Amino acid sequence: MRPLKETMNRGWLIALLVCLCLATTVFAQRGGRGRYGHDYGRDPRRGVPEWSNPPAFKHDVFTFVRIRYSGWGGGRGWSRWSTDYPDSDLNFSFRLQQLTSLKVDPKGKVLDLTDPKLFDYPFIYLIEPGDLHFREEEVTALRNYLLRGGFLMVDDFWGEHEWANFRMELARVFPDKEPQELPLEHPIFHCVYDLKEKPQIPSINAAQWGRGSGRTWERGPDTRTPHYRALFDDKGRMMAIICHNTDLGDGWEREGEDEWYFREFSEKKAYPLGINIVFYAMTH
Repeated sequence: MRPLKETMNRGWLIALLVCLCLATTVFAQRGGRGRYGHDYGRDPRRGVPEWSNPPAFKHDVFTFVRIRYSGWGGGRGWSRWSTDYPDSDLNFSFRLQQLTSLKVDPKGKVLDLTDPKLFDYPFIYLIEPGDLHFREEEVTALRNYLLRGGFLMVDDFWGEHEWANFRMELARVFPDKEPQELPLEHPIFHCVYDLKEKPQIPSINAAQWGRGSGRTWERGPDTRTPHYRALFDDKGRMMAIICHNTDLGDGWEREGEDEWYFREFSEKKAYPLGINIVFYAMTH
């Protein structure tokens, strides 16, 4: 097993290439995707273009790793961990390689926290933790991963009840650490794309329902305000960003389904913030 530290050191060199990020207007290339009416059943890439990386980057590409976990029901077949999969992962990987100079694995991976290969990847993504329940071995694995230099992005859960559940599980990983709300001034909101607000990205259905009123929250009053909280190690390094009352994954997954949703949420919010998060994670 390659130490995570080694992976991160080499990843720094690659990630610095993100500084060559292209202008936001590149999003106009979306017209070539041709995803409306696509026959997904015959295409495992779901209409997302394929690409290849130079042989020299074979072991030095950014890989989007989704975490598979158990809920309180204990199931590991279909579960909330697979929400928006595979479209969001494929689309985000495509946009990351299209809009930056980062070399990106076109396929991505799904891993358990207890998989020894986890330590080969400096960035992991965990979605919908509202009913997440870590097994004891997952608690230990996640703690070790984060303390050894890994970065966790948590996304798409809403309301105080779901926050309370995830906070309880996170406390099992780090009993002595409290997630901190990030101010808009934090570099993660400005390091590649300069965001003027902490964006709230609703699911496509919620966005359409609230289109006339401007509503972007999905449920009750306790979901109105998006929160971006971070978990830091003892040296002040950000180990995790927790995106609560927002759904970047749907902004990635649904980009080809509705022009208005793409322009308002995918292009302006979900992709810019996602790219910022990856850039920050790989350079800090």
